[in-house]
Amino acid sequence: MKHFIAPIVLLLSVVGLSVPQHAEAQRFNDKLQNRPYADLRRWHLGFSVGLHVQDVSFSHNGFVTEGGETWFMEQPSFSPGFCVNGLVDLRLNRYFNLRFTPGMYFGNRDIKMVDTTNGGTASQNIKSAYVVMPLDLKFSAERFRNCRPYVTGGVMPAFDVSKKRSDYLKFNSTDCYLTVGFGCDFYLPYFKFIPEVKFCFGLSDIIKHDRPDLADEPDVLKITQSLKKATSQMVVFTFYFE
Repeated sequence: MKHFIAPIVLLLSVVGLSVPQHAEAQRFNDKLQNRPYADLRRWHLGFSVGLHVQDVSFSHNGFVTEGGETWFMEQPSFSPGFCVNGLVDLRLNRYFNLRFTPGMYFGNRDIKMVDTTNGGTASQNIKSAYVVMPLDLKFSAERFRNCRPYVTGGVMPAFDVSKKRSDYLKFNSTDCYLTVGFGCDFYLPYFKFIPEVKFCFGLSDIIKHDRPDLADEPDVLKITQSLKKATSQMVVFTFYFE
């Protein structure tokens, strides 16, 4: 029995010493916090600015033209675009928030087309202006002093409002993305500064396959005919101010 009593007494002594130290550390931590009650508010409003890059993943169907051509498409490089969003944040509980961040994404894609049979090439620059309506569930860790990391997951409907031209490829005006991201809330004296990285994966085929505008241009239509589908991806780096 004595062999069990000694460890228990030692454990109680350690706990008894650690509780005042933990309380003292907590009081010290509270003194260093900016806006300590900001996360207790039911609603939060803000805005964001950021950069993003757009990518396209092509699936080909092996179409061969009457001249024996086989065309393949790719996006060899990335051009940064600009984005601006509003922010409406609803606190669900201590760890979860629901965020709605409507905004605009302005960007472009440079598409290269190659005839693998004869070596012919073509290119096209596709500009876009998306109206986006992301809805995300935000899961935050415990706050440590003036920072609090988090992860997000959600969906993002997107509507391209740019003018569509008759060219090799034409994209559909609507798409929907699954999104995952991570970031960190930094508590400043008067607002929260929140850098975030988000990855967006398109769910639908964005190629417009029905092209009556190219009925008299088979040399242009053959590019669309070579595609089975194409899906869009984005990487978004955003700065929120809340």
